[in-house]
Amino acid sequence: MKRLIWGLGGSLLLILVLGLGFTFSQPTAAQNVGTGWTGTFYNNTNLSGTPVVSNIPYPNGVFFNWSSNPPKDGNGVIIPGMPADNFSAFFTSTQQFNVAGNYSFIVYANDGVRVFIDNQIFLDQFAPFNNPAPNAFQTFTFTYVKNVPGPVNIRVEYVEFANDSNLVVQWNVPGGGGGGGGGGLTPTGPTATPVPIATAEVITVKGLALRTGPYLGASMVGVIRPNKIYPILEKNFDEGLFPWYRLQDGDRVGWASGRYLRVNGNVAIIPTTQTVFDRIDNPTDLPSALNVIGYTRSVMNLRRRPSERTQLLDQIPWGDGVQIIGRTVQGNRNFWLQVRWRDKVGWIYAPFVTIEGLIEAVPIR
Repeated sequence: MKRLIWGLGGSLLLILVLGLGFTFSQPTAAQNVGTGWTGTFYNNTNLSGTPVVSNIPYPNGVFFNWSSNPPKDGNGVIIPGMPADNFSAFFTSTQQFNVAGNYSFIVYANDGVRVFIDNQIFLDQFAPFNNPAPNAFQTFTFTYVKNVPGPVNIRVEYVEFANDSNLVVQWNVPGGGGGGGGGGLTPTGPTATPVPIATAEVITVKGLALRTGPYLGASMVGVIRPNKIYPILEKNFDEGLFPWYRLQDGDRVGWASGRYLRVNGNVAIIPTTQTVFDRIDNPTDLPSALNVIGYTRSVMNLRRRPSERTQLLDQIPWGDGVQIIGRTVQGNRNFWLQVRWRDKVGWIYAPFVTIEGLIEAVPIR
């Protein structure tokens, strides 16, 4: 473990660099990473050709620690088809800079990074450079002068060559105590979520599952409780019967059923979004040697998503074989299975399937 202690105004900030990446303290009100980012990814190091995926939402800013893993989406789910090394990506957003003055940017990257603001390049460290130590990240600073308050378009280009991948882009608001010229900035984590347009409270139950997607069969990421306010990030109506809401619970983000939530605020302007399940209808990131087969022990409904409330695609006869390509997990057990059957890809209920092969190698969704 390497410990780096940086001082600012008499206070100490401890950064833990663990070989798997770094963690940062919470920011002050003057520090920002923005919201509403989207990412586009390439399986090469020069942003060339057709991207593997595009427009992946990152609502909480460009603030990533993927360590030695492939890149992850805004839900923390590994992006299908992306390698852990030798890839590139760009992230874009429009931010409101409501104060005129000097915005001091600080960027942490492992490996390369470029930053454009309103199509003008302010940082160009995209090519390989000499890191001071294995798996270390570099720190870069620059100043952006905003003469008239208003929106700015930011584009961040990133390249990962080997080992760990980390990226943070943040800035200080003028007059917020961060100083000018890029000096005096405190390395921080993502800013606190801005005042949400809507919030939710758990009602009628003592605990409500937080899931990876807006489906009863999605994997659980936690439990939310009554007597606490949860910011709502997005909504989804894919199950049909009840809306689902994507909520922020500390450092966790997941989906909860609106059946057990009291929603406060302007529901109409909560963005409706797709989820990770919309991007894995026909996965292409499976190892060529993966050969996990399931045999149905009853007539099985093949659903579009891991929920009985979603579209019925077909019925699989008793005893038919299916290729298992994904799964959800609850209580450390397989709950729903994503399968290929004939010319269709869909989901079946796991307890009625006999599995042959290394199911542990199948991705959890």
